[in-house]
Amino acid sequence: MSQTAHPFDMIIIGASGDLARRKLVPALFNLHQYGALPEGRIFAVARNYDDPEGYLAKLRDSSEEQLGTSFDAEHWPDFISRLKTSVVDATEKKSWSMVANALKKHPDRIRVFYLATPPSLYGDISQTLSEAGLVTGTTRIVLEKPIGSDLQSAEDINRRVGEFFEEPQIYRIDHYLGKETVQNLMALRFSNALFEPLWRSQHIDHVQITVAETLGMEGRGDYYDQAGALRDMVQNHLLQLLCLTAMEPPARLDQDAIRTEKIKVLKSLRPMGIEDVKRKTVRAQYRPGVVEGKEVEGFHQEKNIDRKSTTETFVAVKAEIENWRWAGVPFYLRTGKRMGHRVSEIIIQFKTVPHLLFEDQANRLQDNRLVIRLQPDESIKLWLMIKKPGSKIVLKRTHLNLNMADTYEGRRPPLAYERLLMDVIRGNATLFMHRDEVEEAWRWVEPILQGWEELGTRPRIYSAGSWGPAESIALMVRDEREWLEHLV
Repeated sequence: MSQTAHPFDMIIIGASGDLARRKLVPALFNLHQYGALPEGRIFAVARNYDDPEGYLAKLRDSSEEQLGTSFDAEHWPDFISRLKTSVVDATEKKSWSMVANALKKHPDRIRVFYLATPPSLYGDISQTLSEAGLVTGTTRIVLEKPIGSDLQSAEDINRRVGEFFEEPQIYRIDHYLGKETVQNLMALRFSNALFEPLWRSQHIDHVQITVAETLGMEGRGDYYDQAGALRDMVQNHLLQLLCLTAMEPPARLDQDAIRTEKIKVLKSLRPMGIEDVKRKTVRAQYRPGVVEGKEVEGFHQEKNIDRKSTTETFVAVKAEIENWRWAGVPFYLRTGKRMGHRVSEIIIQFKTVPHLLFEDQANRLQDNRLVIRLQPDESIKLWLMIKKPGSKIVLKRTHLNLNMADTYEGRRPPLAYERLLMDVIRGNATLFMHRDEVEEAWRWVEPILQGWEELGTRPRIYSAGSWGPAESIALMVRDEREWLEHLV
């Protein structure tokens, strides 16, 4: 694993799509304008460009929108000089001839193929790249989530791609793992004597992981109606966050050791039988409502959504890890579209103090909790009980707050895709998923999908702008707990 950023060529396949326009190109430009992007070229490859000049204008508009005040127009012309558009059918060998000739001019460069395409094309594209002679010893391929739609399709994709690329060449990306706060979770746990002794069932009551979005389909209805929240978010984002929260300390901070510990967590998840699916999962769809002061339509009114669709836009799951550290500690996972606020966070809820010393303050006493927020503002808060100033003992809850923007004022934290793209160029796979992680995650998720189909019940309903259906609240109330969205 090299930490040196060598000269590179990056080929974005599916460059006319939303991912390249809104995420990849803005991240690459931001690296470029801050002098962090090494020497190299970017090939934006798509099946067609109706208007190449218009496409470049859209890239600029998107980058400016995504980066806001960080966007420096003076650097844009120089960046665009590094970007070449090319019309290529990625599954046709002959279609690659022009790009292949350009790549041959620098055969020793790191070569990165970023597949911003439907996962169903990953195998065919990999085969075509190999047949076109584009796969070298320094070639890396990046696969976007979700890898497959179930365990069988995930295994098929991994097998097909693995026929043409060695496992160390394959980078399965989950952009949540590039967020500063996610990596701070490991630093918090493994470099502070304060937390690691408490990070276990004897001291933690439960864990909540929430990824809530205010957006609806945003033009992705045709994809989302086939995927749903469980496949789109739980199988990758939320389970990855669960793994980083629950894993044992790795022997070393390298990619193999960290991946090994994450896989152990996935293997320790209690399997979901049909009764578990009935009692420990909730799925729902949003109906019309009000989000951020604006009326929005329901899921069935969105473009490219089947009016009879039973696809879920909200999922809540009670997960349990069957090992010594976490036995008896539930992990509550929740994600949804058109929620009350945009927020992604991990909440570690500690147990009540074993003896109540301040009996007259019992109604004020609240358990300690650690809140690790990934977005919209990256922060870590530790909620504690303290005494209010005055002659009498009056307890009050307050927090110690590590806000990344305030704490490191003047230092720009890298965007998630910036970090991950640079890790690919450097050959650092620590924050990427091994094929075994992907397949173990599907192995746990698939019985939930099958259970919903077997039970045959339609998704519950929640109003856009709310925090999900009543059944999600009941999932917690049955355990005498509650969702902690009031911390938003």
